[in-house]
Amino acid sequence: MMEDLENIVKKRPELNTKNIQTKNLIKDLIYLIAGVFSAAFGLEGFLIPNSFIDGGVTGISLITNEVSGVSLSLLIIFLNLPFMLLAFKTISRRFAIMSIAGILMLSVVILIIPFPVITTDKILIAAFGGFFLGLGIGLAIRGGAIIDGTEVLAVYISRKTTLSVGNVILLFNIAIFSVAVYVLSVEIALYAILTYFAASKTVDFVIDGIEEFLAVTIISDKSEDIRLKIIETMGRGCTIFKGKKGFAARGETLKETDIVYTVITRLEMSKLTAEIQIIDPGAFITMHSVKDTRGGMVKKKPLKKISRK
Repeated sequence: MMEDLENIVKKRPELNTKNIQTKNLIKDLIYLIAGVFSAAFGLEGFLIPNSFIDGGVTGISLITNEVSGVSLSLLIIFLNLPFMLLAFKTISRRFAIMSIAGILMLSVVILIIPFPVITTDKILIAAFGGFFLGLGIGLAIRGGAIIDGTEVLAVYISRKTTLSVGNVILLFNIAIFSVAVYVLSVEIALYAILTYFAASKTVDFVIDGIEEFLAVTIISDKSEDIRLKIIETMGRGCTIFKGKKGFAARGETLKETDIVYTVITRLEMSKLTAEIQIIDPGAFITMHSVKDTRGGMVKKKPLKKISRK
């Protein structure tokens, strides 16, 4: 019996790991599928029927489809294939497999599902076509994949040169829009820029989340009072770092201090600052943006009763 119990205990961490991995995979697939349908709706409901384009590989596919008449589904697969092969080397095998699955799903959805044409108004096409396409790309990224290979190329080039990922994507899209001016028209290229900005802003919104978080570092002689205020009044978690104050003359002993670190939403920053000002007007506070958070007590309710022993 004892041996059986020990075996169960030994196996339990593995089972927990598999359960977590399975849950994460299911969550990623839900994000990816939702992203595929959103992107397909943006393309078929807005962009394709009105001969509009976007940036990235999707933009190249739309231009090629408009000029040659080749199936957009085939173009999306064919033009993204080199980038997916590059993803195996540049990022990871899992990312590449998920991305290939997303691109194949997008092609199939565009091919077999007839989305209705929503509008012919050019401003609405650029705005909402970009919105739904960006929503799809953002959800796919949330699911650990992409449905446009531009990002993979940008990551690869940024590692080989001094250019940032954002700069590479910008240059890539400038080249696409320049081709659109020559192949299609200046008007379509200008609307394509609007579509691209709508899509990129939506991607940022989806990836960064609805709430913008701030990481706040507080150095104060009354760090314990500030810590209690953060966890009791604001209901947020915090971490205490041990440090030394560096502002001292040569040869003087540096004074030890506790450094409080917490993560809050931007909307709570003024409240936190006001509370700190009451406790210690001379406290040194630094803050910087955080893209997203996992775990901890960022969204917990205030703890009303905490022992101070």
